[in-house]
Amino acid sequence: MSIARLFKPMLSLCLWLGLISTASAASVAPLQSVPTLDLQLYTGTWYEIASYPTLFQAADCVGTTATYSFNPDGSIKVFNQCYRPQNGGGWQLERIEGRARVPDPALPSRLKVSFFPPFDGDYWVIALDNNYQYAVVGHPGRNFLWILSRQPQMAPETYSALLDQIAAQGYDLSRLRRTPALASRQPA
Repeated sequence: MSIARLFKPMLSLCLWLGLISTASAASVAPLQSVPTLDLQLYTGTWYEIASYPTLFQAADCVGTTATYSFNPDGSIKVFNQCYRPQNGGGWQLERIEGRARVPDPALPSRLKVSFFPPFDGDYWVIALDNNYQYAVVGHPGRNFLWILSRQPQMAPETYSALLDQIAAQGYDLSRLRRTPALASRQPA
């Protein structure tokens, strides 16, 4: 891998950490995470339905997924991937692997995720279906937001209800971007 290819993710990470540390203290109530989270039920693959655009996630990604599984040490393996269109046609699969941990067992829905140790970021589950079919992940500074589903598509009424919950938590819905699903044809 070239140094230039390594530099871009590291620069993005530094900018991301800067955003976290300078999050504005808006006049909204502190972000609330769900009271309980069964990590066994949470593991598996989730499809990104919508998110806030970030510096560390390519804007042209489609078919974005996050897969969680347990590492032997009890931490959680985080495996994110998406497909990016290539000039001249076809798709390029992009992947990144990280690690998540629960710093406070009393608050299992407030994880710390790291893709570039020793740096980590807050990953709070702020909405969750009783059957673990959809989830919303946020950040206490409201800089980041992801709507996730076990299926590549989400029912419009479910999406609308989640938007209401997200807005009630103080998120700016105008920043939310729908994530395109992977086209019906398979990537090259």
